[in-house]
Amino acid sequence: MTNAGVPNRENAAARAEEPARQAMRLHPFYRGKIETGIKCAVRRMEDFAIWYSPGVAAPCRAIAQNPAAADEHTNRANTVAVISDGSRVLGLGDIGPLAGLPVMEGKALLFKYLGGVDAVPLVVDLHDADSLVQFALAVQPSFGGINLEDIAQPKCFEILDRLRAEASIPVWHDDQQGTATVILAGLLNALKVVGKRIGDVGIAFIGAGASNTAAARLAFAAGADPARCRVVDRGGILGRHRTDIERQRGEFAAKWRLCEITNTEGRIGGPAEAIEGMDVVIACSTPGPGTIRPEWLRHMRDGAIVFACANPVPEIWPWEAAEAGVAVFATGRSDFPNQVNNSLCFPGLFRGVLDVRASTITDGMCLAAARSLAASAGPAPTADRILPTMEEWEVFPREAADVAVQAQAEGVARRTLSWAEAHAAAEAVIRRARAIVADAMQLGHVAPPPT
Repeated sequence: MTNAGVPNRENAAARAEEPARQAMRLHPFYRGKIETGIKCAVRRMEDFAIWYSPGVAAPCRAIAQNPAAADEHTNRANTVAVISDGSRVLGLGDIGPLAGLPVMEGKALLFKYLGGVDAVPLVVDLHDADSLVQFALAVQPSFGGINLEDIAQPKCFEILDRLRAEASIPVWHDDQQGTATVILAGLLNALKVVGKRIGDVGIAFIGAGASNTAAARLAFAAGADPARCRVVDRGGILGRHRTDIERQRGEFAAKWRLCEITNTEGRIGGPAEAIEGMDVVIACSTPGPGTIRPEWLRHMRDGAIVFACANPVPEIWPWEAAEAGVAVFATGRSDFPNQVNNSLCFPGLFRGVLDVRASTITDGMCLAAARSLAASAGPAPTADRILPTMEEWEVFPREAADVAVQAQAEGVARRTLSWAEAHAAAEAVIRRARAIVADAMQLGHVAPPPT
């Protein structure tokens, strides 16, 4: 791993803290990040008779007769609910729905700017899986899709599974599927850099929460061999010896499944023992630094790959990993090379999902998004560039088109579009979203940040 773009030790701490300092200055300046906009023409006061009473009664009657007409007469087909109970916000834990609202507003901003998708933050004071499921089902008439966010395990697994079975619109848990999709995209290219194949490598998954459980499942679907892999939670390496998980297999079904198919050698211990002899480390664990130690990484195989995805601080700093001999290193942060962040996934993926009116989001669609992202980094990824960045906005229309085509291939799309049609539609709506922000800033309707 090179040190390009990585701050030196002397200014690393200050640089790492700068986004938080700026956030505390600029969030109150703008009083949040999103607002409601108007997309129809208002030429004169008489137009309100069209957009509201009495004219609006005509589309209401049309929708009552044919519910599918809502996609033509309203913004529902382009609107996503971002639902959270604030029980696991970033690396901050259970800080509650109100404290989680800045994250959900940020998610809505990214949905719009990167994917042209309108998103509404819905932070709710509900604490059990059943209540959250019923809430999501109740708000379905307003939305074309649901993005679950920052919900603690194990209830996040139950909520997603139930909603995918019961909801009539696509439901997605970004901390599971989104993070897993981008991790897989980065892994595919990192393996190209070190000249290894996914079916031949051993992967240590440090952390067994929503993100890593889904990352493991998606990696296995892409060809990784579960028998060569190890997963670690707070109790140690998973395996059939973990009777504590077996006793709770009803509640932790996904984790017990990992116990059954990984670590066939029956290794015991913690992160250090799990990492020993591995080719890849994927950590979605406790924010560091110090959660992963450099001396553990020295016992990996040559061409080691490490993804330290905890936010806001990775489990180990990039320069520590480089000194330990790691060949390719990635984090969830934008101020270091190789950002593995679900923001590269959900805007484009949902764009494609909404454009073909998909009824669900499958693992096959996630695999299509991961391969699209990996390809967008170019034919020859390097140790410091295994993924595109969010600045390369052309990534998102391509991802949307790839997902749209996959949804049609799997028979879960209600609308038919060719790849070219899906790409053109996505590109147009994303260009518009970005232009609206640029125009508002140029005209002074969005004030420049204070210096």
